Amino acid sequence: MIKMRIRLLVLHVLVLALLVVLVGRLYQVQVVHGQEFVTRATETRTRTVIVPAVRGQILDSAGRPLVRNKTALVVSVDRALLSRTPDGGLKVLTKLSQVLGRPVKELQQKITPCGPQVPKPCWTGSPYQPVPLDEKVDTREALQILERQEEFPGVTAEIHSVRQYPGGRAAAQMLGYLQPVTEEELEKREGLKAEFSGVDLAGRDGLEYVYDDALRGKAGLRRVQVDRMGKALGVEEQVAPVPGHHLVTSIDSRIQAVTEQALVKAMKSAPGADGGAAVVLDARTGRVAALASQPSYDPEIWAGGISARGYQWLMSEKSGKPLVSRAINGQFAPGSTFKVSSVTAMLRAGYPLNGTYNCSGSVNVGGRAFNNFRGQNLGAMNLHTALVKSCDSIFYRAAYEQYLKDGGRAPKKTAKEIFANTARGFGFGKPTGIDLPGESAGRIPDRAWKKELWNQTSSVNCERSRKGYPEVKDRARAEFLKRLALENCTEGFLLRPGDSANFSIGQGDVLVTPMQLARAYVALVSDGKLRSPRIAWAEVRPDGKVVRTIPVPVVGKLPLSEKERLYIRNALSEVTKDGTAAGAFAGFPMNKVRIGGKTGTAEVWGKQDTSWFASFAPAKNPQYVVVVMVSQGGFGASTAAPAAREIYEGIYGIKRAPAVPGGELTTNLPAFRPDGTVAPR
Repeated sequence: MIKMRIRLLVLHVLVLALLVVLVGRLYQVQVVHGQEFVTRATETRTRTVIVPAVRGQILDSAGRPLVRNKTALVVSVDRALLSRTPDGGLKVLTKLSQVLGRPVKELQQKITPCGPQVPKPCWTGSPYQPVPLDEKVDTREALQILERQEEFPGVTAEIHSVRQYPGGRAAAQMLGYLQPVTEEELEKREGLKAEFSGVDLAGRDGLEYVYDDALRGKAGLRRVQVDRMGKALGVEEQVAPVPGHHLVTSIDSRIQAVTEQALVKAMKSAPGADGGAAVVLDARTGRVAALASQPSYDPEIWAGGISARGYQWLMSEKSGKPLVSRAINGQFAPGSTFKVSSVTAMLRAGYPLNGTYNCSGSVNVGGRAFNNFRGQNLGAMNLHTALVKSCDSIFYRAAYEQYLKDGGRAPKKTAKEIFANTARGFGFGKPTGIDLPGESAGRIPDRAWKKELWNQTSSVNCERSRKGYPEVKDRARAEFLKRLALENCTEGFLLRPGDSANFSIGQGDVLVTPMQLARAYVALVSDGKLRSPRIAWAEVRPDGKVVRTIPVPVVGKLPLSEKERLYIRNALSEVTKDGTAAGAFAGFPMNKVRIGGKTGTAEVWGKQDTSWFASFAPAKNPQYVVVVMVSQGGFGASTAAPAAREIYEGIYGIKRAPAVPGGELTTNLPAFRPDGTVAPR
């Protein structure tokens, strides 16, 4: 009986204790943490969805699309959700591979984050962002996923806006491409994380990169009420996305097409040509009318994530690395097109504008003979004729004389380096500032550059001067390289006499980009002002309202007078008639459109010559500047000049319909209707 009472007492105590714990817990849940759990309960009944904005189009000067949007069914995977499944999502990806007709391994590669040891294709975007696996899904495939959602957790099939390029490969490097937003961008770019939709793409090159903020627009928001199973019950709050601005450019798509065709044809005509570029600028404003680079590629290759094979092709030497724009990144010796700078340097050094100079067959420079083209002795001539006939020896002699005045191998503290500094006055040796990323600066090899280069390379050269080049099979070549290494080891910091001579005719270590040369010629044939070229012309809202126009800034002035500038321009106007480009323009109707210009043939060790032609038209009142460059293209008159001729024939309608009726570039922005469509002109 006593034991029974003890058991009942213990039971009462336990029941009482449990009641106390239960009451305490209820108090804690309802009073102490009540508001917190109410908030959590509310949150579980709503889902916030960021709605991406429609990206703005990139248009040409008449409103024709260079890059536009199209709708497509996109299958995406939430890799974070898949990673939480027991098998890491293998079962889901296996089923998905059957629907999409793609190997499981390929799908796994696409959702794997990129890293030092992870080759393409891999996921470059944020870990919080769904990974698009296929942007070319048909309705049947999408329905298989949507109707069996329980078999495809973390997989969505939705309509998205994707980029389309009506011109195909044309201007691919200039336009750029899109890639997923990275986690680093989310952290660094102010405001992006708050508006991140989960499917945003960012510009990775070209105009897409430079004007990314304006093109992207502002994401919207939709707050949806859901039940405990996640089924949508209704929309609680909705903020519409703001579409991105359209970017109107100064590119004329008709001139762009003509330019692309001429450049491709020029490269095919030159056996061994491995790259080329063509630049067409509006000589009145400095805006870009066309910009071509070869080899090119189809930018749609990036859609849905690039394949391993596609990425390797873009980066390979065999393909010519088509991601690189030869127009703004390619650096080449300019040959005789550079002589417009050298003539100006002579004038700044005191040589008379109307003086007479001897175009001898060769010139002794520092004990070495520097020959005129094919050793021709053309006799006495003025600077006008020197440009028309492209005499080298006049410039060799002048450059060597200025080299000696500066002290030669033992430079004076007051060395003027007139040829190098004049070249900088033409904008060479620094980026033009064009509104494209990654522009190269070129190179002006003066005394300071020689010292800097020697500091960087002397140890290697000194070692090579002792060990030689045993890996080079050609013994004569190996011996030459060893002697050169010894010379660079002992006196590589000195500017040599031959360096100055080569510089004067655009040879040796001087490098320019096609865009730099085109910009310099615009200043030379227009008003003497150096401008930073612009492709973008205006940002326009989808309803047609102009948000802002983008000016072309003036950044300098050529170091020559108006009289000198017109003298040089008039000389260049004779090159296609009586000079080095006469053969290339034989039969061209100069009475209709007079073309001026300068050929350039730059020697490259171990390769064929670089072919150049820098030109302008009409000669008396220039509207266009056209520069063509073909790497390993041979003589300027044989490859680049015929390509420029074809561009002018296309623009002005010589033997064909004109790309630009009347030959006049538009000076007005396209007119937009209230619905955002372009009104015909």
